[in-house]
Amino acid sequence: MGKIKITTTVLSQDRLADGVYSMWIDAKEITDQAKPGQFISVYTGDSSKLLPRPISICETNQNKGHLRIVYRIAGEGTEEFSHYKAGDQVIIMGPLGNGFPLEAGASGKKALLIGGGIGIPPMLELAKNLSGTKQMVLGYRDELFLNEEFLPYGDTFLATESGSAGTRGNVMDAIREHGLQSDVIFACGPTPMLKSIRAYALENQIECYLSMEEKMACGIGACLACVCKSSEKDEHSMVHNKRVCKDGPVFKAKEVEF
Repeated sequence: MGKIKITTTVLSQDRLADGVYSMWIDAKEITDQAKPGQFISVYTGDSSKLLPRPISICETNQNKGHLRIVYRIAGEGTEEFSHYKAGDQVIIMGPLGNGFPLEAGASGKKALLIGGGIGIPPMLELAKNLSGTKQMVLGYRDELFLNEEFLPYGDTFLATESGSAGTRGNVMDAIREHGLQSDVIFACGPTPMLKSIRAYALENQIECYLSMEEKMACGIGACLACVCKSSEKDEHSMVHNKRVCKDGPVFKAKEVEF
């Protein structure tokens, strides 16, 4: 069916941490198609702001047709969203992008799911859908959110910059501290985190998929505002660019360069 643009209803909204909010939306047309790692575009009510805000899908309830996003206030658009209440109308488009390949974490495989900051939310839907053994590593600056919701799906390890919870440091520090091993890695988070995970996976010959975080405009690959470097070359040995919103946001670690 492909992407759908709908005007729908906010079901609930809760504050999870400082500047971090969780919103459930009635969106059966989208949840029927959505896969872990995909995202939606959320439109503001301000006609002067034409471009929507891309937000990862955190969770879906396909039986009820409900969709959850967890986002951090990063500007005027997300600030507006944080004031929405149950019953408010919202315009969204999705599902967008390519998600994580579930077959890579099928039964019999040990998967390591790594989320950093606002890259943590999309890992929850992935944790729910992978059939193999799962270990989660979640990285925060300080204040925690969503971490307890991962516990039913496997061993969960935390890293905080302040050392207030889990390992003091970043997600790679936690992986090394606990000696975590895996057959496949799935990760989403800021570029420095993904860069270190890519290097770790390539060095240890571990299959790895990265969900890139880039500023997006159109969300459908038309404007080329969110390109990233690709390791694939053309016939003139020039590096190709890939569109994070359309070719991604999930890529094999070998496909992208930082």
